[in-house]
Amino acid sequence: MTDLIVRKMRFAFAESDVPFNWNEQNPAFSSMANAVSFLAIGFEKMIVQMIKEAMPLITDPKIAEEADAFVRQEGQHSTAHRQHAKALVRRYPGLQETLDDVIAAFDDLTANKSIEYRLAYTADLEATFTPVFKLMLDHDSTLFAPGDDRVASLFLWHFVEEIEHRSSALIIFSSIVDNEWYRMRMAPSIFKHVMDTIRIACDGFNKHVPLEDRAIDSMSMFAKHRNKQKLRKLIPGMHYEDFGPMPRAFDDLPMGEQLTALKGIVRSQMPKHNPDHEDLPVLAEQWFRKYDEGYDVTRWYTADQKEVV
Repeated sequence: MTDLIVRKMRFAFAESDVPFNWNEQNPAFSSMANAVSFLAIGFEKMIVQMIKEAMPLITDPKIAEEADAFVRQEGQHSTAHRQHAKALVRRYPGLQETLDDVIAAFDDLTANKSIEYRLAYTADLEATFTPVFKLMLDHDSTLFAPGDDRVASLFLWHFVEEIEHRSSALIIFSSIVDNEWYRMRMAPSIFKHVMDTIRIACDGFNKHVPLEDRAIDSMSMFAKHRNKQKLRKLIPGMHYEDFGPMPRAFDDLPMGEQLTALKGIVRSQMPKHNPDHEDLPVLAEQWFRKYDEGYDVTRWYTADQKEVV
């Protein structure tokens, strides 16, 4: 029996405008998280189609049950992120083009890559989530709490459920492909695709969202872009488009913890990696407990205030 729980969440994005810069204290993180929202829609659409193709290849009933719960959780994530993206598109209609381009990047994988490659893609990317999301959740007081509670709560829910099903994609991959060296060999092309897709989103943000609303150059998360922009400023008379300041989302986080997360990412791509052995964020345990107690996790930071009123 799988331990995964499929939780249906709605975050009231239609109640009022959703700001692009939803955490004004860290606009770089706001932009990065928005890019994750766009990527999640395309990625999770690919996962749903992939699991449909994979199910007839799974012979173990327990793994089939795990795959079913895994894809249903991912389906819920996609639905919620679509509502977030819809709210941003309503405010900035040009972002529909950006969202379509991001989804198309994953539709291309579904159409042109083998089931083995897509299983490896999902396993490789999902394996990185626990160390990366631990870094974020361990610093929720600055990355999430100061922002729009609907957006913050969406990401908290998504991230803790990714930690909950942290082993699922590897279990499914191993049951069908069972070739850890293949997964490792495919990693460079997989992560190139991930970063190229995030670049599509960030470039679209610069194009369609006014600087006064995004507050930063959304491409600033890419070192190559930052270096090019800095070089252009140094060349007298060179024309270039200035998209704004170039901070990074994690500039204020302890470097030691960032390096720990990086080591976790590298470790996650090694053969025989077992996500069950990963250190987990304290916030994930708190979130699951409060959900079980009936707390309104769609307003993680403000539900108590609402109850008092």
